[in-house]
Amino acid sequence: MYDSVLGLHSYWAYATLGLLLIATLNAFGGLSSKRLFTPKDRQISMIALIFSHIQLLLGLVLYFASPYFETAKQAGMGAVMKDSTLRLYLVEHPLINIIAIALITIGWSKHKKTEDSQAKFKKIGYMYAIALVLLLSRIPWSAWFN
Repeated sequence: MYDSVLGLHSYWAYATLGLLLIATLNAFGGLSSKRLFTPKDRQISMIALIFSHIQLLLGLVLYFASPYFETAKQAGMGAVMKDSTLRLYLVEHPLINIIAIALITIGWSKHKKTEDSQAKFKKIGYMYAIALVLLLSRIPWSAWFN
């Protein structure tokens, strides 16, 4: 099960990052061109939100099915914090990614509470961009490309 979920989590990440990039660029493009917020803009942002939430669910399943989690239970949190690989997979990656997905959700929620198109683009653009940077900062790149 672990290998299947790991593969799905990795491939889904490509789609999620791509959609977040598209949604962010779309929001900043709408902001810079001062155009109206259309249903297409809403769909792009919502699909990125949905994909990121599915990625979170896959990550949570993976976290608890991971051999790293078993190691942490046996060795304790002190040992996890001393080992950079364990710390990345068990603390940094999940924590930063949960924060990033929370920012995406906040950006989505805040855009719904305003009527002004520019404010909608601004809320989505900035929150999604910060989330994208956070997600990219905690990807285990050495494991991802192997």
